[in-house]
Amino acid sequence: MKKKIIIAVAAFSLLSLNLSCGDDFVDRTPPYSIDSENYFNSEADYQQAIIAVYDMLQSTYQNVLLGEIASDNTLCGGESATDTPSFQQVDDMTHTPVNPELKKIWDWMFAGVNRANYILEFKDKTDFEGKEHIIAEARFLRAYFHFELVKWFGGIPMKGDARFKLGDETTIPRSTPEEVYASIEADLLYAIENIDPSPSQQGRVTKGAARALLGKAYLYWADTGLGHSEKFAMAAEVLEQVIQSNTYTLLPDYSTMFELTNENNAESVFEVQYTDKEGAGFDCLQCSEGNVAVGFNGPRGFDGPSFESGYSFNVPTQETYDFFEDGDLRRDVAILNMEAFVAANPNWVNSLGELGVLYAEGYEHTGFYNRKYIPRKDPVNDQNIGDANLTNPNNYRAIRYADVLLMAAEAYNRGQIDDVKARTYLNMVRTRAFGNSSHNITASGSALTQFIWDERRRELVGEGHRFFDLVRTKQAAAAIDGFVAGKHELFPIPIEEIQFSNGNWNQNPNY
Repeated sequence: MKKKIIIAVAAFSLLSLNLSCGDDFVDRTPPYSIDSENYFNSEADYQQAIIAVYDMLQSTYQNVLLGEIASDNTLCGGESATDTPSFQQVDDMTHTPVNPELKKIWDWMFAGVNRANYILEFKDKTDFEGKEHIIAEARFLRAYFHFELVKWFGGIPMKGDARFKLGDETTIPRSTPEEVYASIEADLLYAIENIDPSPSQQGRVTKGAARALLGKAYLYWADTGLGHSEKFAMAAEVLEQVIQSNTYTLLPDYSTMFELTNENNAESVFEVQYTDKEGAGFDCLQCSEGNVAVGFNGPRGFDGPSFESGYSFNVPTQETYDFFEDGDLRRDVAILNMEAFVAANPNWVNSLGELGVLYAEGYEHTGFYNRKYIPRKDPVNDQNIGDANLTNPNNYRAIRYADVLLMAAEAYNRGQIDDVKARTYLNMVRTRAFGNSSHNITASGSALTQFIWDERRRELVGEGHRFFDLVRTKQAAAAIDGFVAGKHELFPIPIEEIQFSNGNWNQNPNY
């Protein structure tokens, strides 16, 4: 997956039909047009098509970046108060349906759905051995994109195993969240049953990834307020299968988790693959094969060892830094304390020929940076790796085993199933965090619930999960400045989509 495979599959959002750019598929004239007559006629066509679906995962960097900025973990930052105002609006909870960054999430996730649906629309056209594995991958990926969409926007239009086309926006209604979660469940159950036990390529979907995503979807489904408390038990069951498979383990050394040399490690259940081999411009960020969020996270004007400059967005707050307990080894892995880093590197010879690390303070400067996803230099020669801002190769660890353990702990606890197991899985994560068991939790019931939620914040800080954890657990209004209950649980449907639907879709409440 590190090498892009260029194939003939059109990129669609729901209404903005052409999201393609330089290295993606654009409209072509005969004899090079791609349609059902001259495609999906061989195994190679299906294999290339599934790679095109995976390719859209790379655009989820936007979800991770904004998901963190929306939370109480970080401030937007940037160069100034007017630097990318649509990011600032999300941070301040002043966003409206006219927000180009939110529209990108809508467009790019629907592009992923449509690419998956292209395969599923023609799933019966050509038979070959192992085709069910490709169909399983397509259904997992559709579930992944649907899950992102329902988290951000609530109920969304769905069309089954068929691509969206112009005009659908006026006839296909928004499905309810219940219907979206039911579709996600069906897709993932199929994937679990049919996924290739031995993926043909690193980075492809595994049975464990499908189970983990299903467990996560069940947790969110249980918290929708639709009377689905039984989903906690279902989440516990499927997450327990991941744990008992003995496929994954916690890395003994947390400090290596997010390094370039430790991608696709034993703790990684599902990982979005990035590369530094191709560049892109700011007019087509989804064209980049690199993790664009990394460049946004980097310190502005940085001149020092280990790291590279960036745009100083998504800066952790002092409160987030202080939320870590004394002795927690994760804090300095997750958050770069620039003042401490400068003090630890007094002999660095900077570009001015002087001693000392240099950097510039950006807007809302806190002194902290998201170290998990920050531009890194090659650890061998301390040189830049490609274009650090647009083609950073740092993979996104989308689902980690620690997350699985904490989700299982929450499901066992909140489902009132087994607090002993819940504490066991929580304390496995904490023992790794402190290097000993002296900080283990002994609580039960609602007190244990809060310990699990707090542990999710510490373990997963900087990874884009915090906002949605706060929303689903009904803690967002108390934790996030400007958050209005009954409104900000969801983000607005882009105004263009509402307008084009000609009254078919209602806007989310209070926007």
